[in-house]
Order: sequence, then C-alpha cells, then structure tokens
Amino acid sequence: MFKVYIDGQSGTTGLRINERLSKRPEIEILKISEEKRHDEEERKKFINAADVVFLCLPDDAAIEAVKLCTNPNTVIIDASTAHRTNPMWAYGFPELDKAFLEKLKGSKRIANPGCYASGFMSIAYPLVHMGIAGADYPFAANAISGYSGAGKKGIAQYEDKNRSEEFDAPRLYAMSMAHKHLPEMQVIAGLKEKPLFNPYVCDFLEGMLVTIPLYTNRLTKKYTVKEIHDLFEDYYKGQDFVRVMPLTDKGTEDGFLSAAHLAGKDYMEIYFAGNDDRINITCALDNLGKGASGAAIESMNIVLGLDPKTGLEM
Repeated sequence: MFKVYIDGQSGTTGLRINERLSKRPEIEILKISEEKRHDEEERKKFINAADVVFLCLPDDAAIEAVKLCTNPNTVIIDASTAHRTNPMWAYGFPELDKAFLEKLKGSKRIANPGCYASGFMSIAYPLVHMGIAGADYPFAANAISGYSGAGKKGIAQYEDKNRSEEFDAPRLYAMSMAHKHLPEMQVIAGLKEKPLFNPYVCDFLEGMLVTIPLYTNRLTKKYTVKEIHDLFEDYYKGQDFVRVMPLTDKGTEDGFLSAAHLAGKDYMEIYFAGNDDRINITCALDNLGKGASGAAIESMNIVLGLDPKTGLEM
C-alpha cells in the first residue's frame, strides 16, 4: 500500500488525481480535515507521512510546501510552474528522452510539465534534438484549449448562465507574449529564444491542440513531410503515451481535428500535414490528462516501479 497526499486537492488537477487514485486498491489517499488544510504543522505531518505528495498549488505555495518536507523518502510531484526549469528536479515527460526517464526513476523531486508546454515539447524537442531544426529556429505555436485549464475563476466564468456573449467564441489571451509556459518551452527544448506563442481558450471543457508550423527551407537541410514524419515515428517508436499518427494528405481522413478529440484520455497524438515547403505538426492531448493529472500519475507510477499506464485512460 502506497500512501499519497494531495496538497491542493480542491483544484481541477487535484480533483482529477484524487478521482483516479481513489479507484486504485494499492493507493491510500491521506485526507486532511477541511478546517486544517491551511494549517502548516498539520500539512507538514501529512507531507512527511506520504510516499508521494502531489502539489496542486500556486507557485509560491508550492515552493513553501517543498520546504515542509523533511522525510528523505517522500517523492514530491509539483504541478505548478515553480520547478519546471530547475535542473535539480526531474522533468515529468519521460517519452522525450531516455535521460529524462532515467532521471525521473531515481528522483524524489519531479516537476510536472505544463499542458501547452507538453504539446509544444512533444514536437519541438525531437525537432531540435534530432537535428532537424537548429536551436536558433524561430519557433512559433498556435494552441487551443478547453476552459478547464483556466482555473477556478475561469471555469466559473464559462459555466455562468449569465455570462457575456464574448465567451461563446474562441478567445485569444497572453497577447503580451509573457505566458507562464514560455520559460519551460525554451529551456526544456533547448531553444536560443522563447517561441512566439498564441493560446486560445474556448467554450468546451477539456482537450487541446498545439500546432507548430515549419518552413522547410529554414531547417538544417531540406526535408519532405514524409521524411520528418518517419523520423518522428522512429523517435517515439514503442511509446504508449505519445503516438505518431499515419501520414495523410489532409492530416486526418476528413481534414479536420477536434481539440476535444482526446478528452478523457491520458496519451497524446501527433499529426503531420502540409507540403514539402510548409509543414504543420499538431499535437492533440487532454489538457487535464497528459497535460496535467495523467502525466503526474504516470510519473508516480514510474517512480514507484509500477506499469506507467496503471490507472490511466489509454
């Protein structure tokens, strides 16, 4: 029996982790009383009594929570942005690189990737690390997400019956080019510059698409769509959580791809479309699955020596 404590279990990620783990007989979820969930001494007891602690907190609160952990055997998986670029922490995306997997296996401190960053990284990291694109390539990404990633306030706005008509259409945000995932995107992918990033939040609960367009004449050499697709297929060969989809002329059979395509699932799919001059590579995922709680549970499974897919929707 593994003991798990979720600090910040009332948010969307915490709730989803709790929901998934409550169905697993080998997991005991440690429950703090409602009146003491902000009591530092009580939280400290729970953190140090757990085999695994999930931090589903704002950045500053997550940093403070880590300081409460004195048990050298406790594994902390942080879902905030606080530790994602910290080289002392393992980055919880083991499919990106064997080195990531090996570091995660032996780590007591794991930073859970951001949802948009997961989609971006699934494409940009292989492009750079296979030498297809240089670290100085001017990466750009367009992304669309369900509103479940907007936090409690954002969710309440979308689910308000008296909301403004503005919420009926996709809404572009982070227009100042200061999105919180940008440092993570740059550092983990090994880019010289932060990418140009345009995220949209839309009127559906969960799901996400992240698209990176490429000019092939600005890559390290001239590639065809098929050549890059086949390199990706080989790069992710045998991976359950990242699946490269068959190459078609239209990207998908009918030329459409819903952002809610993988809602409720804990893996991602990568699609290729375009021509030999301009290519679109798109990652589809659930922002609450492989983009949040699913990825966190996958990391927990790995560090505990379990099948990574245990308790996840595949």
